[in-house]
Amino acid sequence: MTVSGIFTAIIIGAIIGALGRLVLPGRQPVGVLLTIGVGIVAALIGTALAQGVGVATTNGIDWIELVFQIALAAVGVALVAAYKRRGTSH
Repeated sequence: MTVSGIFTAIIIGAIIGALGRLVLPGRQPVGVLLTIGVGIVAALIGTALAQGVGVATTNGIDWIELVFQIALAAVGVALVAAYKRRGTSH
């Protein structure tokens, strides 16, 4: 992976992670770096999942793929937030 590829993954991860957080109600005790990490993983899994169910790749924005990615990021952020809340309550 090139430096530009890594930089692009971080930017896309930040955007997907932030959009995933926006979908969830309330505040989440998840930091920026963890949000970016969840966003990167959600973007990768969302792309693979979309391709797996037959969503075609286009030259423009793949809206269905984006929905998969944001939904996975929201689930990921919710899971991390629940884990962090559970860990701090003891």
